[in-house]
Amino acid sequence: MATHRSLLVLGAAVLPLIFGLPAAAQPVASYACRANTKFGKHLLSLRQGVDAKAPATVKPNHRFSITVDLKPGQLPGEVKGFKLKEVRDLSLRVPIPPNSSYVSATLTGGSGLNSTPSVRLDGRTAVITVTGPIPGGAAYQLPTLTLRLKAGRRGAVVETRLQGTSYDNPGLTLTAKIKWKFVTLNSPVTCYPNPNPALTRTTIR
Repeated sequence: MATHRSLLVLGAAVLPLIFGLPAAAQPVASYACRANTKFGKHLLSLRQGVDAKAPATVKPNHRFSITVDLKPGQLPGEVKGFKLKEVRDLSLRVPIPPNSSYVSATLTGGSGLNSTPSVRLDGRTAVITVTGPIPGGAAYQLPTLTLRLKAGRRGAVVETRLQGTSYDNPGLTLTAKIKWKFVTLNSPVTCYPNPNPALTRTTIR
């Protein structure tokens, strides 16, 4: 059976990055983010390398796997004069695609996270949680998510996408600890993928 391989290539930072990748790094997914601080709300962008794989076709009611491979990145040590001390309590959401049913979810790999990542099912969404902390300036790699699914009816299409449609309906949340002069703040950050094309496409036939 042929394998569909998708590298999500998105762009356009909104303001300075909390997460950043070198200009020559792998293709990236782009999240529009909003940080809530005592100085007000600030818009920014988060970039994350993503390599997603799924079979091109699958038979009705058969089981198959989708993998979402999150590539290495590095936190900046400073953002617009603010020192980024660490990131904690990161949650990344991947919906269970329409025309499929959930069987299981597993995580493999990951490094520089200072905690053991976990994955759970929340309704029809797989939620990856990384407690951290990940220090500012540190290299890291989020774990690879493998979703085991059961295909639905013949003729339907299974598309993998990231979760989130707005700041109030985010697919990625985290807490950033930042320092400005003598003040240290914990700032909640909510993000959604913008744009959000399909990562993979599997035809049931």
